[in-house]
Parts: sequence; structure tokens; C-alpha cells
Amino acid sequence: MTQWEQLQEAAKTGRVNRREFMRYAAALGITTSLASGLMVKAGYADEPKKGGTLRIGMEGGSASDSLDPRTYADSVMIASSLCIMNCLVEFDSAGNPVGELFESWEAKPGAVEWVFKVRQGVKFSNGKTLDAEDCIYSIQIHRGETKSPAKGILEQIKEIKATSASEVTITLSSGNADFPVILGDYHLVVVPKDFSDWQKPIGTGAYTLESFEPGVRLVFKNRGDYWKPGRGNFDMVEIRNIQDQAARTAALQSGEVDAVNRLDARTVDLLKQDSNLSIVRTKGTGNRYCFVSRVTQKPFDNKDLRLALKYGIDRQGIIDSVYSGYAVPGNDHTLDALNPFYNTRMPQRAYDPDKAAFHFKKAGLGDTKIELQTSEGAWNTAVDCASLFQESLKKANITLDVNKVSADGYWDNVWLKAPFCAVYWGRRLSADQTFTQVYGSASDWNDSDWRIPAFDKLVEEARVELDQAKRTELYFQCQEMIAEEGGMVCFAITDYLDGYSTKVMGAEPHARYDLNDNRIAEKGWFA
Repeated sequence: MTQWEQLQEAAKTGRVNRREFMRYAAALGITTSLASGLMVKAGYADEPKKGGTLRIGMEGGSASDSLDPRTYADSVMIASSLCIMNCLVEFDSAGNPVGELFESWEAKPGAVEWVFKVRQGVKFSNGKTLDAEDCIYSIQIHRGETKSPAKGILEQIKEIKATSASEVTITLSSGNADFPVILGDYHLVVVPKDFSDWQKPIGTGAYTLESFEPGVRLVFKNRGDYWKPGRGNFDMVEIRNIQDQAARTAALQSGEVDAVNRLDARTVDLLKQDSNLSIVRTKGTGNRYCFVSRVTQKPFDNKDLRLALKYGIDRQGIIDSVYSGYAVPGNDHTLDALNPFYNTRMPQRAYDPDKAAFHFKKAGLGDTKIELQTSEGAWNTAVDCASLFQESLKKANITLDVNKVSADGYWDNVWLKAPFCAVYWGRRLSADQTFTQVYGSASDWNDSDWRIPAFDKLVEEARVELDQAKRTELYFQCQEMIAEEGGMVCFAITDYLDGYSTKVMGAEPHARYDLNDNRIAEKGWFA
């Protein structure tokens, strides 16, 4: 009998308690989700408990952060907003859309007209009862004259109206079977109608804001009357911006924080041996790490240069060196292999210095040096990845200058502005949302500035196509266009790697984002 089998037998016969079981399981390298599931079967299922202060150390914040949802671009503000506010649509652990403040929905034939039922009896932190007008207002602030990243994905809305105090009807310009997924976008949090004071946000979430130091920390206090049973269990929540990966890990190991995101893959196997910690791994759905060129700026308006960069990056070398195998190669677009529309016929682009050299020569750029702007502000290992990219391009006689810039304000000062820079994308749960928001001509977040009417037409056709085979073919063509013509070098899709104290319950993998879809403050509790 193995040690793991012996431990399971001890749990079944009551010879170890839950805490001991979880600690020993972690020492054996057993995932938290598997161990928790076996505890449930053994009759040790803990009911969520109230109390305590959850301290989270996170990468993904900056000094320019704001609680205005039209500005969110990274994890700290997403997780913070979900302490205070709720979305219209939530996603279960498998990534399926489920009701949140929109309790349920149905589409009329053709998926052009959608009717959403507003959840009843939910109150904002100021005492106001949620109604249809609040939901409509919270959508409308992302439409029209706005720089909201959600503007592009909402362009398809033709009309939105309250058909009663508890019902919203949305008519689209054309059918979209995935529209509820679009409404699950994290920017679409709900506030009262006409609300605008983002320094003092009002929401229907489990907590209220106590203090906010942008780029440093946020503190939240429990409201005490959260509408979701079993959730919102902590008395207080503190989210600390700890951008440095080593510092974040050290804070977890020392007990200074109870949870962290984005562990260094190179240290995970060692951390698994710490009986006070549990590691939650979400395989193959993590961040898409990319170097993105703006195709409207020289010299990146040259397609052959872009192809040279795509053939000139050693994807597997970066995965092995930087991510210790906790990643899969990207194929120069942001859809992942778990998406049902992932292009399985498109060969994985491999490192080929000869092809890189061929396309660079064909581009006719001579000895032109290519500058890549990168920073730990993009992601913690972005500079390491850029340095390895620089080395792999040397074999193709291509000179890459790596310009390390300040982490502070990276997403405001570099992304969407620099001709060539480091960027990562989180997972979008529908192909339509991915292609519309990342590559669509109407999107303010089209960071390669690759705006192609023929591509937009393919996306629009796929959106209304109900024949699965035809829709798949259209999405396959979309991925082929991006990979061949676009400005994105997407070289790796990582696993999400979260670290927790073993006293934190409710820490499970999620199909969309890490830290249980950035909702561990809402979903978790202390053992």
C-alpha cells in the first residue's frame, strides 16, 4: 500500500483529522482539489466558517490603478472589484456561464433578442434594491464615448431596455449564441444607476472598501448581509500589491500573507514539500505570454519581419528554462487547446533560425536593430523571456535590443503605445470574445493595431452560424489569419499556479482565472 493509499485509509477510519489530512496530502504532492474531494467522500466536508482576515499578495497592480471598471487591465483591480461588486454573469469552475445579478436568461429564435431576469431582493451597500435600470446603466457606461476595454465586445448591442423592473431585454445587431459569455466580462460589474464616485464604490458584493493606496494595498470590510449563502466569509480582506515574485513567495512562506497568485514555476516543486502550504495548479488555461508589435508602425508594418520574429523565438526553450515545463507553446494567437474551436489542423510553429533569417532578409531591413520594450510590470518573468528571445534571434543574425522599462505605469505608458512590447492576455471563455476584444477592428484593446475588415467579417459570420462544423471552419480561418499576418508572437500559455496557507479553504482551480477566478475573497474561508 502506498503512502497516499495509507493516508486515505486513515481518513476513512477517522485516524487523522481534516487539517492533518490536507497537510500530509500536500507533502505527498496531492492537489488541494483532489484532497478536498476525498475529504468530502470521507465525511470531513467543512461547512464554510465566518471570521478572520484574509491577506492576499498579488502581482498585477500599479500606482495608476482605479476602481472605475472602465480602467481595469490586471488582476489586482479585478479581484478588488469583486470584493465590492458583482457581475451580471458568473462562470462555474468549468467555465460555463451561470447567473449572478442576471439570474437567468433565454434567447429568442436566432439569438438576436435576449431576455434577462434580474435577481430579486439584492441590495447595494447603500441600501438601494437592485433593479433593471441599475444593470442597464452598468452596461451603458462601457458604450458610446468611452475608452472602456469592454466597448468593442458591446458594439453588437443594437438596443437595451427594461421591460420591467426585474427584466432586461437586449437586441443585438445580429445573432450571437455566446452572448451571455460576453456579459461575464470582468469589466461589467454592477453599480446603482447614475453612480460615478469611483473613489467610494457602491456595490452588491460581500465587502465594502475601507482604504485604497493604488499600487500598494486595498482593505475591505465585510458588510454582514451578503446575498450569496456560504460566501463572503471573512471579516476583513486585504489585497497587497507585491509585484516581485520572490517577495510574494517569501511572504506566503513566512505567513505574512495567506494566498498569492502567479508563483514562480521554477520553485513550485520545492514549495509543494512545505506542509504548511498548498499549491493549486490550473493546467493549460493560464496567461498567454506574448511579444506584440504594432503593425501600423515601422518597421513592424513589414509582414516578413513579423514572420522572422515568430520563427526566431525558441518557445520550448523558454518554457523549459523559465516555466519548468508548467506551460505549453503558444501558436501566435490567444485561443488555447481547451477551447472547442481551437485550430487543430494548424501546425505548431517551431523555432527555425533559418526561416527567421530568410524572412528577415526578405524584409530588406539590412542591419536594422529591433527594439523590444519589456518590464516586470508586464509580468514577473517578462525580462527573462525577452533575454532568451534575444539569444534565440542571434542564431538568425537578427539583433534584438531589449529595453527594460519601469514597472510603474507599464500598462498606461507602454502597452498600446510602444511599437514592440511584452504583454500577457488572460483566458477568454468564448472564441467570439477572444477575437472581438483582442483582434477586432472596433476594439480599443487591439494591441497589435491589426485591423482587417476580412477578419472582422469572418468573426461576424461565425457569430451567427448555428452549424457547428461551419462555425468551426470560420474560427479556424481566424486563427490562421492572426498567426500568419498579425503582429503577435504568442510563445507560451502557462498553468495558473496559486499558493495558499493550508488553513484557506475554497481554493480550487478555475477554467478562467487564477485565485478561483479572482474570487477567493468571496468563495473562501478559514478552516
